[in-house]
Amino acid sequence: MTVAHPHLLGLSRAALSDLIRLWGFKPVHAQRVWRHVHAHGRDDVDRITGLPGGLIDRLRAGTALAWLPVVRETVSSDGFTRKFLLGLDDGRQVETVLMRYAGRVTACVSTQAGCAMGCVFCATGQMGFERHLTTAEIVAQVLHVARAAHSAPRTPHSALRNVVLMGMGEPLHNYDATIAAAQILCDTAGLALSPSRLTLSTVGVIPGIIRLADERQPLSLAVSLHGATQETRAAIVPVARTWPLGDLMDACRYYCDRMDRHIFYEWTLIDGTNDCAEDAHALGALLRTQRAHVNLIPLNPTAGYDGTPTHIKAARAFQAILAEYGLPSTVRQRRGIDIAAGCGQLAADR
Repeated sequence: MTVAHPHLLGLSRAALSDLIRLWGFKPVHAQRVWRHVHAHGRDDVDRITGLPGGLIDRLRAGTALAWLPVVRETVSSDGFTRKFLLGLDDGRQVETVLMRYAGRVTACVSTQAGCAMGCVFCATGQMGFERHLTTAEIVAQVLHVARAAHSAPRTPHSALRNVVLMGMGEPLHNYDATIAAAQILCDTAGLALSPSRLTLSTVGVIPGIIRLADERQPLSLAVSLHGATQETRAAIVPVARTWPLGDLMDACRYYCDRMDRHIFYEWTLIDGTNDCAEDAHALGALLRTQRAHVNLIPLNPTAGYDGTPTHIKAARAFQAILAEYGLPSTVRQRRGIDIAAGCGQLAADR
């Protein structure tokens, strides 16, 4: 039986140090390896200076080093969005998105191949679940985007600043690997991302929300709501039958109280389904006692769902009603829709 070698990208700095010590080398060498890979975005350990030759041999022989290969790269006509189809060792594929904004780059990262949650408007949900991604596969996506951002002409926009775990999959369904990846990405000797700029989006996996709070994980939390009544939400987000809306709101209050912070609530605006004044008032009543910010997202088209996006005027009217309840909200800026890189559009079977 072949024992798989640990992947270098999936090891915490402490775990890498322990491994190097186990091999009989000084743990101080772990810092050089870590910075070469995570801070400088390099995958050529042969070029790490100051290491004993024997350690380089052990790294080559005792760890997996390969980054995820790019199967296809697509650039949006908006000039700000690039989507990467990345290959996994078992032949599966995932999509990752680089988005440029004024002064920053954001990486939208996948945590699973496919998704088991089945949200009706989501292309990944329409794929079904294939498997969880490993910690290394999650980290590799972010390093790829960071490297791609820096390879562009030097501009004030070139630095990776934000990571959103909003790509393919449900992060809280793959909790351990997702949190381990987040900790690696925020390590101050590597990419040194601020935990508050790493946002995890969930459809409402209550046990995961409670665990985030109990473990005091410092990243930001977004909850995909899409319906302010149990009936409406369950029609859009099938897992609401497992984790009902009332229980979800209790979990969110627990999270906010324990973490002393707010939650971003995501609301996909679907014409004629959840975008009328009655829906806005219901959402306002639901969240007015919550520490909340609402992200309104006009529906992005997918082949498996025939709904249409809410017109921008209706979105602004919806937003105005939320303001009556004292709820801050944002209509999300749409990016990469022409290359199916927007929210709910990611899939690996095209």
